Amino acid sequence: MLKILKSSVSAVILSSILMGGALAGEVKSIAILTPEEGTDYGWNQQGIDAAKAAGKAAGVEVVVAQGLGYGDVRPTLRELASDGASLLIAHASGYNTSAPEIAKELKVPVAIVDTPNGLEKGLVADYTLSGHQGAYLAGRLAAKMSRSKSVGIVVSGEPPSWNSQSAAFAQGVKAENPDVKITYAVIGPAAYSDAAGGKRVTESVIASGADIIFGQGNGSSFGMLQAVETTKAADGGKVYFIDVIGDKSPIDKGFLLSSVVWNIEPVYAAMIADLKADTFGTKHYTIGLKDDSVKLLKTAAIPDNVWTEIQTLREDVISGKIKVDPVYDAAAVRALMTSVAQ
Repeated sequence: MLKILKSSVSAVILSSILMGGALAGEVKSIAILTPEEGTDYGWNQQGIDAAKAAGKAAGVEVVVAQGLGYGDVRPTLRELASDGASLLIAHASGYNTSAPEIAKELKVPVAIVDTPNGLEKGLVADYTLSGHQGAYLAGRLAAKMSRSKSVGIVVSGEPPSWNSQSAAFAQGVKAENPDVKITYAVIGPAAYSDAAGGKRVTESVIASGADIIFGQGNGSSFGMLQAVETTKAADGGKVYFIDVIGDKSPIDKGFLLSSVVWNIEPVYAAMIADLKADTFGTKHYTIGLKDDSVKLLKTAAIPDNVWTEIQTLREDVISGKIKVDPVYDAAAVRALMTSVAQ
């Protein structure tokens, strides 16, 4: 069933998917709002897929509002609330002001990101997630496989989730080989969908000597991947790309080394459970290696012996033998780098 919003938000594709079974308790339906289409093999797609899976498991209706952009989503939030959504998942850092406003105005629970201090019992939950444990392993992998002993980090902004993964990646590189150079570059303050900028900045980082790129970008990551596919390393060989959140294997042309994959379904399932238990807005949600809600993607580009070594490191992180603490401050992240591209 396809439902079209009013003309003021005609760019939105709104679909309502009944996930089978009776509606669970007082949670009648949940809605997720994403800035880009759920076809990015990343943040938007993983969020939508997770919401559908969590809704199916709980037997509640799931409404998907995608392609909303990064502007004012208040009209969409009000529309979804008036349609009876029991939870509005505002799946973008740009929505973390408007969503709480609508929650208080209409008394509808919302979930936001990048605002860990914004909890309000019964109304506002935050799910600022961090795949830093997986990013640490990605850094170890990059240092093991870099021919030039130079790697790059390209980000579309510096939100808490990106910062924690950039820092952990750098820590992993240094733990594996402190002589490996790490070049850090930011496309822009909020360049999440800037594919052209992603390509341009990644090309410059490759030109600085990097032969492996750790990219965090949403839509801009497609530009990063394109740069990796079309730009040779300094030695004339291939440049590899390490992605985050999703799995771009279906569109890989042989340049995807790995990805720090997130499974957000357990987070949304916990939110539904918290709504039922009247504990929504009282806790933070996490993902990690232990339950595979964060995992490093194995591709054919990774030799078996290297993968075995990475799996041993994974167990060390899970056991606590290796401790990887998240770093959210942008200045602290930059301090870990060999150089910061301007």
